Amino acid sequence: MSKKKLSAFRNQSIGFIFQSHQLLPEFTAEENIILPALIKGISQNDAKKEAQKLLSILGLQNRSNHKPNELSGGEAQRIAVARSLINQPKVIFADEPSGNLDTQNSNELHQLFFDLRDQFEQTFVIVTHNMELAKMTDRMLVMKDGLIVEK
Repeated sequence: MSKKKLSAFRNQSIGFIFQSHQLLPEFTAEENIILPALIKGISQNDAKKEAQKLLSILGLQNRSNHKPNELSGGEAQRIAVARSLINQPKVIFADEPSGNLDTQNSNELHQLFFDLRDQFEQTFVIVTHNMELAKMTDRMLVMKDGLIVEK
């Protein structure tokens, strides 16, 4: 598969959420969310409509014009979640998504994943050291030294 096809596949089929939100500091929350949709070829108007829906679902509609440095850690991470959902991917990979959050924001983010899974019927693959989160999942795999040791 060519690099261009691989990039298109990732953009259209997979969402990513990182430990650190990875929002672009010069863009607003809404602009950060719509970037993957614009790359996919969605019109700016349609991308903004979808972003506003996601912002509303995530309780952040009043933060759409704020830049990342104006958001709390929990808000920034929810913006990153919205960005991962904008193209309606089949699978969302989350790498330690609550690693930089306090307990309350972590718990809220964890519950959000399960709510979104049910609402959008998407698969979340979450890498975490947080055993509380791992025990909440439908299926848990444990790795040690690169090998699966428990199922």
